[in-house]
This record gives sequence, structure tokens and C-alpha cells, in this order.
Amino acid sequence: MAWLLRDGEVLAALEVADSLGARSRGLLGRDGVDGALLIKPAMSVHTIGMRFPIDVAYCDRDMTVLCVVTMRRHRVGRLRLRSKCVVEAEAGAFERWGLRAGDRLEIKGEA
Repeated sequence: MAWLLRDGEVLAALEVADSLGARSRGLLGRDGVDGALLIKPAMSVHTIGMRFPIDVAYCDRDMTVLCVVTMRRHRVGRLRLRSKCVVEAEAGAFERWGLRAGDRLEIKGEA
């Protein structure tokens, strides 16, 4: 289990999808997600076939958030060339966490 942090504060439990199979599967087939999912590497995501809308944070190599978007179901996200990974959570999570562009994230634990 890993944890997603900002300035030492734990935001959420974190799953890491760093294999081809895990990245391809992402959040497909789930009814929700407790915490967040880190997909790396990734410059774009989609919600085709997903059962719920998601918040997406595109991050650079230093885990600095480049931009945050909410994606409805059955959409294809824009390609973000500077993005090295994305963090996904259920829609509304980032607002509760106060996550914004410019925030520097950390991963603690097994990632």
C-alpha cells in the first residue's frame, strides 16, 4: 500500500498502475475507487467504458500537478505532452482535498 501526500499531509491511499496491463485496465470495471490511482507513465487518459466520472491530475516528472480536470464517463482526454504520470480519483475528490495545479505530490510506501 502506498500513500499520496502533499506537503506531508496524507491525501489518500494510493494504488500504482505501472505495468502495461495495470495501466490499460486502470479503473475500468469498478464501481468506484477508495483513494486514488497513479498511472505511470501516462500523458493522456480516457473514461470510455467507465462507470463513474473521475478527477484527473496530470503531473510532471517531479510529481508537480500541471493541470486538474474532471472527466465525465465515455470521454477521451487531451494529450498533455509534459505529463509523465496521472493521478485519478472519483470526481469531487480533488475539490475535497484542495488539489490544484502547482501542488507538489509525494508517494510514500510501496510504489
